[in-house]
Amino acid sequence: MVYGTVVPVLLRDPSQLGTLTTAQAGALGSYALIGVMVGALIAGAVGDHIGRRRVMVTGIVWFSVAMGASAFATDLTVFGSLRFLTGIGVGALVATVGALIAEFAPPHRRNVYNAIVYSGVPAGGVLAALLALLASDGGDWRVLFLFGAAPLVVLLPVTLLRLPESPKWLQARGHTVRARQVSERTGVPLPGTAPSEAAAEPGLEAAAKTKIGFAALATRRYALATLLLGLTSCSALLLTYALNTWLPEIMGQSGYGASFSLVFLLTLNGGAIVGGLIASRVADRFGPQRVIATTFVLAAVSLALLTQGLPLGLLLILVAVAGVGTLGTQVLIYGFVSHYYDTVARAAGVAWCAGFGRLGGIGGPVVGGALIGAGLPPADAFYVFAGVAVLGTLVTCFVPRQAAERSPAPAAPAPGPLPGGGASVLAHE
Repeated sequence: MVYGTVVPVLLRDPSQLGTLTTAQAGALGSYALIGVMVGALIAGAVGDHIGRRRVMVTGIVWFSVAMGASAFATDLTVFGSLRFLTGIGVGALVATVGALIAEFAPPHRRNVYNAIVYSGVPAGGVLAALLALLASDGGDWRVLFLFGAAPLVVLLPVTLLRLPESPKWLQARGHTVRARQVSERTGVPLPGTAPSEAAAEPGLEAAAKTKIGFAALATRRYALATLLLGLTSCSALLLTYALNTWLPEIMGQSGYGASFSLVFLLTLNGGAIVGGLIASRVADRFGPQRVIATTFVLAAVSLALLTQGLPLGLLLILVAVAGVGTLGTQVLIYGFVSHYYDTVARAAGVAWCAGFGRLGGIGGPVVGGALIGAGLPPADAFYVFAGVAVLGTLVTCFVPRQAAERSPAPAAPAPGPLPGGGASVLAHE
């Protein structure tokens, strides 16, 4: 999103990185998204084997260093390579954090906790736009990339000191003693049965229990759902990146001046934050699958109505609703996926959702650019995007209902209080 704010500067001033064509600018925009896909799939391949904490720490260091190094790039080749590397770190985090939250949050608030975490994505879009306003001088674009290295100082020390490994993952991998220690320290309760006792549970198939990570996704229990959840994520991310890239241009061709570009983008991402949090509370009560289908419908309706030449106030409301139905929907999808899979396949499931879905993110700007480049009326682009939202609705409805996604049975009380004597809200499942 930072890159999107500096593209005009790079196109206008060859002294920054060299002569840049619009086609090259589009390719540079996709490099980071390709990196996100690669990073998510790598994290999914190793996250269920080595744990969530190691992947999180590695991802923070990786993307921060690559983002900061991008500020010192002097040519397009180096800059593009660093954008790809940055995406790998971001992808690892996006794929892992959902699995981590699913194993720490209480069942009755899992979707809300997940929405709070993933609302950082649209919040980052808002922050990027605001920082771009402060960097008025063309040469200040490098400061925006240096800002991306701040987590090395702000976030990494806190992560190393305070982020524990998931006790449920430790238990699932046979580290029973460490799992109990982390459970007692954090107040996060463990499942009522140890891994050796899990074989007696009638709801688990032998194939899913003996296979870990991506291998578990290919079992009969998960295969169809994995395909459909990937398509659902692909639809939502296509809409998200298509609108974040082309909404200002489409509205400009509809008669609105350049000064409205930032307003439309802020409204789109602001709607995703607020609407995503509200929708997540509804999802905790009625289930995420129904809510995701509903928000896709809202996206389709709002995008279709954007073609009707309505007053500016109504257009902004519709853009906010479109934010809920696109990026807000993706937030809900991450929550749905992270709770759909068991612990041994959870990181791989979220990684598949983030990685395969990123194909839609990569294709979104391309689809929008092709529609606009073909000289079609702006309304046609909105109709195409609305059609993608309808497709997302249908795919969501066909995802098989998972037994683990139904109302969970009450868990045993937490083994002990948090350090300092306080009981954790996470203990009350």
